[in-house]
Amino acid sequence: MKIGAFAISVLLMAGGLQASAETPSESVTVTGTRLREAVGNFTRSFATATQVTGKIARWERRICPVVAGQNAHTASFITQHIKYVALAAGAPVNTEASCTPNIEIVFTATPQALLDSVRKTERDYLGYATSNAQLDALAKVTRPIQAWYATETVDFAGARSADNGMARGEGIKLFTNMDPPMFVEKFTRSNGNHTNDSIHSGFSHVLIVIDTTRLAGQEIVPLSDYVSMLALTQLGSPDACQELPSIVNLLAADCGHAADGLSQFDLAYLQGLSKAGAGRRLVFQRNDIADAMVETLAKAK
Repeated sequence: MKIGAFAISVLLMAGGLQASAETPSESVTVTGTRLREAVGNFTRSFATATQVTGKIARWERRICPVVAGQNAHTASFITQHIKYVALAAGAPVNTEASCTPNIEIVFTATPQALLDSVRKTERDYLGYATSNAQLDALAKVTRPIQAWYATETVDFAGARSADNGMARGEGIKLFTNMDPPMFVEKFTRSNGNHTNDSIHSGFSHVLIVIDTTRLAGQEIVPLSDYVSMLALTQLGSPDACQELPSIVNLLAADCGHAADGLSQFDLAYLQGLSKAGAGRRLVFQRNDIADAMVETLAKAK
């Protein structure tokens, strides 16, 4: 199976991305019930749910990626690559030249020193934590490419609340910017439906750090594909070997299902994520994604 014509045309706009549009070297042909089963397993193991809503987060804010630690040409290539993958997936993209970055990709030979600094100055970038011990654990660099996700909860009325580990009951207490600061109540409102309560999770910031001492010589296109997946969805276990060919298997140990570029399953997953009911419970979200993947992959045969 090949990636759909639209996706190919979008990806090729980045220039030199032909390798990403090819079918992975390992051929996988599945149809009917077997396809649905394989895709169902893929959706259950691929992405993780947020701790606040228990639902899969996606980008609802327009993405604005930036790359640091590389020359201007390489940085521009990776930035544009992420944008074009996002467009192919149906994620919103900020096209303004001066947009405020919300996806930061940093190449560094001292990743732990960087995360120690983030821990001190931008702790919310590390993700959801309810204690200093959890923040310390989150700030540990354990992989050659690692991502940290700041998420937010969006309620029935469209009000956004940062997922920062503060206590939640019927509402949450947040500091305002008043002087002096004071507590106010901010409620997360639901429509009362147990299947789709219209409360959902979105990304507000993604930090991706690449250890240049461990990835010297890595080809730019597979690396850009891998970073694009990290930027657009929060993986359940980056070290796990996915059953279907996927670019996220690139760094998984002893994995026979690694793709050398964005696979048709990867892109179908991202497209399914953009179509899934954001306010639906996790099991229904995964079903939505799997159904969309089956439809996309069946058309691509």
